[in-house]
Amino acid sequence: MNGQAHDLEIPDSTTLATVLRDMLGLTGTKVACNQAACGACTVLLDGRPVFSCHLLVAQVGDRAVRTVEALADGAALHPLQAAFIEHDALQCGFCTPGMLMAIMGAGSGMADRDDVVRAISGNLCRCGAYPHIIDAVLSCRGRAAP
Repeated sequence: MNGQAHDLEIPDSTTLATVLRDMLGLTGTKVACNQAACGACTVLLDGRPVFSCHLLVAQVGDRAVRTVEALADGAALHPLQAAFIEHDALQCGFCTPGMLMAIMGAGSGMADRDDVVRAISGNLCRCGAYPHIIDAVLSCRGRAAP
């Protein structure tokens, strides 16, 4: 989990989101729909975006999980986080962790708006900040790969 091994005894039927939030205190991962439909709970599993509310911990095993808490380096924000602030790409902020992780999972190959739209297609923003989110991601090109 974010580069640290955790040895937990948990029922196999427990979701990854529950483990992250309730057992490890990583509350950056949000749970909204609890049906893998909104993307708020997106984390990276072996570098690929997954909905943690619908993934059983038994399916994770010893694979690498990365949450939004791992983006910043201490007080220094990741360039993508800084771009979200610069471009006002968040309003209520509830979807932001999932958006960030979906974008991180898409990698640095996002050349245009269509690529960004595809990367966040599984994530809902109820505030409608999509244009700002897309601008923020595109502004990161050349600064640092997600």
